Amino acid sequence: MYTNRIELYRKLEENLGSKVLVYITSDRAGFEASIAQDVIDLFINQLDSIGIQRKISLYLYTRGGDTAAAWNIVNLLRQYCDELEVVIPHKAHSAGTLISIGANSIIMTKQATLGPIDPSVNTPLNPPIPNAPPQSNYPVSVEAVKGYLAFAKEELSIKDDAALSNIMIKLSEYVHPLVLGQVYRARAQIKMLAEKLLTNQVTDNAKIKDIISFLCSDSGSHDYTINRREAKETLGLNVKKPDDNLYSIIKSIYDDISTELGFGFPFDPIAVSKINGGAYSVTRAIIESIDGGCDSFVTEGVIRQVTVSGVPGQVPQQAIQTTKTFEGWKHETINAINDTTIITDRTTESTSN
Repeated sequence: MYTNRIELYRKLEENLGSKVLVYITSDRAGFEASIAQDVIDLFINQLDSIGIQRKISLYLYTRGGDTAAAWNIVNLLRQYCDELEVVIPHKAHSAGTLISIGANSIIMTKQATLGPIDPSVNTPLNPPIPNAPPQSNYPVSVEAVKGYLAFAKEELSIKDDAALSNIMIKLSEYVHPLVLGQVYRARAQIKMLAEKLLTNQVTDNAKIKDIISFLCSDSGSHDYTINRREAKETLGLNVKKPDDNLYSIIKSIYDDISTELGFGFPFDPIAVSKINGGAYSVTRAIIESIDGGCDSFVTEGVIRQVTVSGVPGQVPQQAIQTTKTFEGWKHETINAINDTTIITDRTTESTSN
């Protein structure tokens, strides 16, 4: 809980000589969250409370999200500090990696990983997922489209212009032409953003291009992970290794957050329906600091087991009925006078999920 972590944040700030801001998006199955534009105002509120500082350390755990939001977050953080540092306890993938390369330095634990930054395009025109709810579409990976075309040219050795045109026509039967156009634009944009952000860590232009090439395509697939040694020695990023004391603080913070958000524990609706009247509350994202309090994205609801009558003569079936009662950001602060916790709802609309 936030109240349990405040003392750990004080220790982390003392160790790093900076102000600490924490941003976590959950990857718990069924309750995932991602980096999204709706957090920008929350970051502004947090940073206004922290104030202008010489150094800010962003403690980051995420599987990714909106690359434009990641770009905005880095630029916003830099308005409030001379030096930006990212602390990675475990995962900072995709858009999280984009944020990390925009810092002056990165602290990575031995289990910390970065990942490729090739974006996926999600639009209403994306290919629909068969037998899924309406508006459930496949994300179209920029590198998947590139790989399809490279496979035709390089592996199948197709050189004829007419044959290549047919391949493109076939692809457009499954992926809308406007989506393919967006894929091209997304690929160009991610390279441009990465190049601008990397100048905070790397000064050699040739090295910057090599890093971007690796993060965008040469790493092979989007699920490839980049450990601390590869990030530092192969890519040449400004990566720091925490000493034992610093590692202990970073790990303790992560363990507490992991417990609160339920990392590694799949949500069991049947078990939930049997306790507390079936009421549940799941935290899916966190933005918090000592000065700015805690903003948490929460989904709440009630789960009940109901009996569904089937065909006459057959045994009735048990089913799970879920009613969502709240979804949005809540703000939590601690009253310094009596240490009581004050929680307020910010909004019920969000794109973080």
